[in-house]
Amino acid sequence: MQVIDGKLTSATIKQEIAAEVDKIKANGGRAPHLAAVLVGNDPASETYVSSKVKSCKEVGFTSTELRFPADMSEEELLQLVDKLNNQEDLDGYIVQLPLPKHIDETKVLMAINPDKDVDGFHPCNLGKMMTGLPTFIPATPAGIMELLTRYGVETSGKQCVVIGRSNIVGTPMSVLMSRKGADSTVTICHSRTKNLKEITLQADILIVALGKPKFVTADMVKPGATIIDVGIHRVPSSETKSGFRLVGDVDYAEVAPKCSFITPVPGGVGPMTIVSLLQNTLKAYRFRTEG
Repeated sequence: MQVIDGKLTSATIKQEIAAEVDKIKANGGRAPHLAAVLVGNDPASETYVSSKVKSCKEVGFTSTELRFPADMSEEELLQLVDKLNNQEDLDGYIVQLPLPKHIDETKVLMAINPDKDVDGFHPCNLGKMMTGLPTFIPATPAGIMELLTRYGVETSGKQCVVIGRSNIVGTPMSVLMSRKGADSTVTICHSRTKNLKEITLQADILIVALGKPKFVTADMVKPGATIIDVGIHRVPSSETKSGFRLVGDVDYAEVAPKCSFITPVPGGVGPMTIVSLLQNTLKAYRFRTEG
């Protein structure tokens, strides 16, 4: 069993990005610029945005953090989006989700300029991904594909099962795994899937993005499978000072001994999501400066 180390891989990719940024600056260019918009004070979002800002600094990007109170109006946010769309020195930006309930997330995402949508959530970018055109791939699926490639996980002709069908992870993941280059045969499962265990036992590659702690147990996993765990949850723990620990959608202790490859939680997919955002920002910079 080999652990797929997302923390180590993301550090390597950051070094690669930093080297490219150094070349850009050496040739007289400006640094790529990423902005993050945070409305309210959701703890997970706060942590995520802070990590993005820190990562930008590590690779030499310019970063802007825009924080607003939870009572910011939808109209005010849409005005900000319009301003960011037209800001010449800004290559890409993200509006951190979830937004407060009084703001229509779809309306906000639709208002983002697709050329600056480094999260890859705009329908224009999702449509390009579906047809195999160059675009911004949603960060988590892009990070997973990078891990599979860098760890030499064989995907061609393999049975891949994706649990979860969100537009952020599950659906784009199923498309990417079925496309030329990955060439897997993909089954996508969800809360209404019957005989789920029978399906997961056929999986050479099992990608779990369900949102339920330790949902996948050893009896659901084929010996020698590759397991990609997208979930992350805080659960109570008497063994830590904080009183909680992080677990994924997969029961790691039970499942890991059966696997060829497995991502841990934390330290697996999570760090790759942020580094993929940096890769998308670099791509956006090149698009804006090189055409």
